Amino acid sequence: MRLPSLVLVLVSVLLLAGCSRSGAPAAAAAKILAYGNGAEPEDLDPHIVTGVSENNIITALFEGLVNYHPSGEGISPGVAESWETAPDGLTWTFHLRSTARWSNGEPVTSRDFLRSYQRILTPTMAAKYARNLFHVVGAEDFNSGKITDFAATGFSAPDAHTLVLHLNHPVPYLLELLKHYSWFPVHLPTIEKFGPADRKGNAWTRAGNLVGNGPFQLESWLPNQKITVTRSPTYWNAPAVKLDGIAFYAIDSIDAEERMFRGGQLDVTSTIPTSKIDEYRSKSPGLMRIDPYYGTYFYRLNTTRPPLNDARVRRALALSFDREAIIKTILRAGQTAAYNITPAYAGFTPDTELKSDLIEARRLLAEAGFPEGKGMRPIELLYNTSEGHKQIAEAIQQMWRTNLGIDISLRNEEWKVYLDSQHNLNFDISRAAWIGDYPNPETFLDLWITDGGNNDTGYANPAYDHLLATALATAGAAERLAVYRQMENLIVRDVPVIPVYFYKRVFLINPRVQNWVPNILDNRGWQYIDISPAPPDGAAKTKT
Repeated sequence: MRLPSLVLVLVSVLLLAGCSRSGAPAAAAAKILAYGNGAEPEDLDPHIVTGVSENNIITALFEGLVNYHPSGEGISPGVAESWETAPDGLTWTFHLRSTARWSNGEPVTSRDFLRSYQRILTPTMAAKYARNLFHVVGAEDFNSGKITDFAATGFSAPDAHTLVLHLNHPVPYLLELLKHYSWFPVHLPTIEKFGPADRKGNAWTRAGNLVGNGPFQLESWLPNQKITVTRSPTYWNAPAVKLDGIAFYAIDSIDAEERMFRGGQLDVTSTIPTSKIDEYRSKSPGLMRIDPYYGTYFYRLNTTRPPLNDARVRRALALSFDREAIIKTILRAGQTAAYNITPAYAGFTPDTELKSDLIEARRLLAEAGFPEGKGMRPIELLYNTSEGHKQIAEAIQQMWRTNLGIDISLRNEEWKVYLDSQHNLNFDISRAAWIGDYPNPETFLDLWITDGGNNDTGYANPAYDHLLATALATAGAAERLAVYRQMENLIVRDVPVIPVYFYKRVFLINPRVQNWVPNILDNRGWQYIDISPAPPDGAAKTKT
């Protein structure tokens, strides 16, 4: 998932005026979790969005076949109460619980899943995450238009409560993948009520319109302020849901977000100003969390635009800035310098890296015809609005000017505009990040296939595409990891992206929030979260 990271969107004065200053959210008595959610979401349609802030809300409103486990690791039953797989791993049968309901009271059936999968795979939908379903027989051909009969794919529903997936190859991490919202069902009758099912921007996701099947339902959406969800009485496991609701706040400034937390207006923040990290460490360590996070901060390069269409120029940029200095002076929370795109996890370690090398960078730039940057046009670096992204961009801008003589200008855009610019290749270099959708290297490596929905670099390499197909068809775990390393080697060689650092999840959390367990993807079942009664006035405030 794309990570907007630091908080991005304007909060009005009315929002601040309406918040309690008592050390707990105004509606704490009703057990409303106040959550700093980063960017104003692009949409709440599971088949359109790609971001972390959207994921947080969608997983409260919808539920797939399986769900997050309370421990933070593994899976729990969701709409499917049980499942089994054939010995060859190619056929999975899911048995849907009869008590699963949409928020309008209608039963959730296997046909709802079939229609949802058909929708996300419909070519005119142009869903960026359609690729997640390509493991199923015929899914890719249907998405590309090679076949038009959805019944010819490997999705089937023998009855209202049985769903069968016929796969092209065994997928050991299938259950983890099914937790992703691209596999969630949507209520097609509601979507069609507000327009064509394959049209983006359909008003079905607005408050009063949206029908979901998750533990919460959409109560209100105040654009650029907050989205409020409340407990759903129709959820199959409603008695186990502990919160009465969640308020997902969009906030323009990380400093403002931190002040809201100190004033008791937020229970959990999306991040923390780096200038405050040392202060929280020394004065209020119980309020700050630094958790593992399966994500990479990087820069996309538009490989279709000169001079960035030259791999020597791209490689020179990647070799000529100091990642460790950025971590030490700006980030300050133990992040790790990234010299390749995929974090080391789940048995994967790279065998090639983009280590800094100024001598080689200058040699490559001169070889490409730009000695000491002479003759190169100004290069623009795009980032989505945030103080943190700006700080990093300014630091790298100065390093590239000093080390290579390249003139770099900066451009910031609001999240939705930034996403459009990135997808339409309207940039030279673009700040980006990716958080794994499931704990497997493929979630990073399948981004860079030719014309991939989340590629957004113009990079196209048939050898790379072939390796991904080989990895998917490889049964042995060790053999598959070896293919992943070959793919990583091509990215390091061709440099369509420049890795900067591997994430840590750095945030503030009120001690009254319960069951907030760390996990590598920072995903959680909202139904497990609870909050204790509000502490005495001022008890939740920091000493900073």
